[in-house]
Amino acid sequence: MGGKFITFEGIDGAGKSTHIPWLADWLRARGKTVVTTREPGGTPLGEKLRGLLLSEPMHLETEALLMFAARREHLAEVIEPALAAGTWVISDRFTDATVAYQGGGRGLAREKLETLENWVHGHLQPDLTLLFDLPLAVAQARIGQERVLDRFEQEKADFHERVRQAYLERAARSGGRIQVIAADRPLADIKKSIEELISTICL
Repeated sequence: MGGKFITFEGIDGAGKSTHIPWLADWLRARGKTVVTTREPGGTPLGEKLRGLLLSEPMHLETEALLMFAARREHLAEVIEPALAAGTWVISDRFTDATVAYQGGGRGLAREKLETLENWVHGHLQPDLTLLFDLPLAVAQARIGQERVLDRFEQEKADFHERVRQAYLERAARSGGRIQVIAADRPLADIKKSIEELISTICL
C-alpha cells in the first residue's frame, strides 16, 4: 500500500502543531513509516524562503508566488518521493493555508490561487486534511507572548477572522477531504477525533 498524505491546518494558536508528533508516533506504532514536515519550509531552500516570508514585508503576489515556489521544491524533494516509497507524510500546512492566509486574509483573488495550485500540484491533493478550528479569542490567548511574533501572527484580529472563515469555506467545498476538528476541547477528546478520522483513510 502506498503512503498517505495528511495535512494539518488552522489559524495561529489553534494547537495543530501540538498533535503532529503524537500522530506520527501513533502511526509508527501501527507499522507505518512516517515523515513530518512543514510549510513554508521542509527543504533547505524552503526554509530560506520561510525566513523571508515570515519576516520581510512584500507585495501580496510576491508572497503568494514565494509560497508556491517553496511548495514546488517541497513536493519534489520531500513529499512526492516519500509517498512513492510508501511513506506517510504529515505536513504542518499546505495549500489550504495559502488560500486562507493570502486569499481570505489578504484578499488575493481566488482564480489566481487556483491557477497556481493547478500548476504546482494539480496532480496531488492531501488524502486527508485536519482543520483545527476554534474561536479567535481562544486562539490568540494561546499564542505565547514570550517569543517574537512573526508578521502573520502580528496581524490584527479581523485578518485572523477572515483567515478562519476562508478555512471553513474551503472545508465546505472540499468534498470531505478537509475535516474540521473543534480545537477548544480537552486534548484527549481531540486525539480521539484524530484517531477516528485517520482510520477512515485505511490503516
